[in-house]
Amino acid sequence: MVKRPDGMNAFEFAVLSGLRAAQLQRGCTPRVPPAEKVSVTAQLELAEGKVVRCADSAPSNSEAVD
Repeated sequence: MVKRPDGMNAFEFAVLSGLRAAQLQRGCTPRVPPAEKVSVTAQLELAEGKVVRCADSAPSNSEAVD
């Protein structure tokens, strides 16, 4: 079991590690030594701070121009 980083709730950890695992499955280079499963590798990357969340850059409804 991988301990999630402080300040990251369980849902966010699960979603981000799932997205990263999909990237690894498609062939992205792991940023930590690979584990037996890509899901564990993704969790280790998050736990070590090698992968971080990115803020959504899409404009909100209030910023949209008609």
